[in-house]
Amino acid sequence: MKNYLLFFLLTAVFFSCSPYQKALKSEDIGLKFHMADSLYNAGSYKKALKLMEQIVPAYRGKPQAEKLMFIYSDTFYQLGDYYLSGYQFERFASSYPQSEKVEEASFKGAKSYYELSPRYSLDQKDTHIGLEKLQNFINKFPDSEFLPQANTLVSELTTKLERKEFEVAKQYHRIGDYNAAIKALDNFILDYPGSQFREESYFLKFKAAYDLAIRSVIYRVEERLITSVGYYNTFVKNFPNSNFKAEAEEIKQDIDNRLQNKQV
Repeated sequence: MKNYLLFFLLTAVFFSCSPYQKALKSEDIGLKFHMADSLYNAGSYKKALKLMEQIVPAYRGKPQAEKLMFIYSDTFYQLGDYYLSGYQFERFASSYPQSEKVEEASFKGAKSYYELSPRYSLDQKDTHIGLEKLQNFINKFPDSEFLPQANTLVSELTTKLERKEFEVAKQYHRIGDYNAAIKALDNFILDYPGSQFREESYFLKFKAAYDLAIRSVIYRVEERLITSVGYYNTFVKNFPNSNFKAEAEEIKQDIDNRLQNKQV
């Protein structure tokens, strides 16, 4: 028991007298700065942050402030606190536009907003902000070494927005709101001409029109079946080798039979 107590006391004394603890308690901002810088470079971001938070106000306007503010911003980034890293990197870029680190800060600031983007099924406000920030970076630094990464992130966020809109349209179809599905798919096709979901969108628009037709009151069925044939023709013209072709042909055959036999 005495040995355990002795070990505990020695450990407490060791940590209370460690260089890090001394720096935390010290009034010497230079000591804190150098300790924070060393910890940051060693990847001890949480410890470094505690020191930096103590000295950031004291270094405003000083020559060392530029370096301190960059590693302060990057510490939030490395810890995954992307709201604060985005904010701090933007402050850095605004305060030090001539810094050799401004390009990296601008990219990481924009990427911070990318990291805040939620999965496609949730509200996409942060996704739109991320796209805006990344596009601003691309426009400002068109020759940046970070440009390939920025373009990849833009593509990922754009695809997420596409999927969000596409899934909304599919949901309208699932619940039987075919008019809303057709309208949503029309908007999707116009808004995202290069989307990976474009082929399926054309097919679902045709299918929604067919489903609407066969569930309509009798005097609207024929008219709506003819409209759906138009959607079918547009689909096969744009995607003659579609994976949905077999299902589309089956639906088209049913439409033809209904129109020929007046089974509408």
